[in-house]
Amino acid sequence: MTLFISSCLLLLLLTFLFTSTDALTSPSDVSALKAFKATVKPNSIPPWSCLASWDFTVSDPCASPRRTHFTCGITCSSDSTRVTQLTLDPAGYTGRLTPLISGLTELLTLDLAENNFYGLIPSSISSLLSLKTLVLRSNSFSGSIPDSVTRLNSLESIDISHNSLTGSLPKTMNSLSNLRQLDLSYNKLTGAIPKLPKNLIDLALKANTLSGPISKESFTESTQLEIVELAENSFTGTLGAWFFLLESVQQVDLANNTLTGIEVLPPKLAGENNLVAVELGYNQIRGTAPASFAAYPRLSSLSMRYNMLHGGIPSEYERSKTLRRLYLDGNFLTGKAPARFVRSDAEVMGSLGNNCLQGCPGKAKMCAPSQKPFYICKQAYGGKPKS
Repeated sequence: MTLFISSCLLLLLLTFLFTSTDALTSPSDVSALKAFKATVKPNSIPPWSCLASWDFTVSDPCASPRRTHFTCGITCSSDSTRVTQLTLDPAGYTGRLTPLISGLTELLTLDLAENNFYGLIPSSISSLLSLKTLVLRSNSFSGSIPDSVTRLNSLESIDISHNSLTGSLPKTMNSLSNLRQLDLSYNKLTGAIPKLPKNLIDLALKANTLSGPISKESFTESTQLEIVELAENSFTGTLGAWFFLLESVQQVDLANNTLTGIEVLPPKLAGENNLVAVELGYNQIRGTAPASFAAYPRLSSLSMRYNMLHGGIPSEYERSKTLRRLYLDGNFLTGKAPARFVRSDAEVMGSLGNNCLQGCPGKAKMCAPSQKPFYICKQAYGGKPKS
């Protein structure tokens, strides 16, 4: 019995020794973490937060078990020597991102989302050559995106949306050959879209001040692109038919720009298109509603509301078997409203209101809001609008 107790005590002692808080973490990582915390204002660190548990005087960051110190915010390698993830809680931390973050050379994820970090994104971030995920969403970062970011060839996802970034996008964005997701929405970025990475799947540049025509050269290499969100910018000109030849694109949002025209694929080419949803509302698109949209075999949602479209609603829209959302309100469309869309049991939702249509009953949901006054339609057509 005495021997058994002695063995148990020895086992407990060995367990304690191997899980004690002896220094394990690389000194360069410890220095970088200390510098990172030092630039966060102490009065913005709640007592319950991750950063509050970072006490370098009593514990090593990667030592385990983490019962009272370094309880969250970092993840370490399997041998407990290197920090591989820095993922903060959204506690309202306020401060600058220190250039010394570059010391975390094995970092795979840097996520500071939904805090109050401000100032420039340090160019030294380019030293994080293993970084795969960069998330700085919903902070107050300002200045331009450092060109050095494009040296991070391991990056797969960038989200710096909802900040105050200015300037143009780095011209060498296409060098990020492993990038799959890019979200820079809700900033103050200007200029044109540069050539995009070849493996990009999800592009979100919504709510900036990007301008000029949407260039074919920007998208030439991005053959895997599925989602394109460019709404609420200042893009101009005609969207070329080449855009609808991007074989993988499924969702397009170009609302609230200043586009004046679109070139749509002819029906014989549209049959191979993967488009599911197209949003072109609130532009200045002139001409007639493109009938060939109805030939897209997967298109279920189409919006061209509040443009300057004239003529009738294409009969092809009414015959489409996939269309479930159709918004053409706020144009100058004439003729009769398609019967399929104004029936009481219509399976298509949307709006044909605020046009110059005939036979669009007010009780039909698709006919709301009411049609334009006759004199406005007359002015738009330089006389009485024809059926």
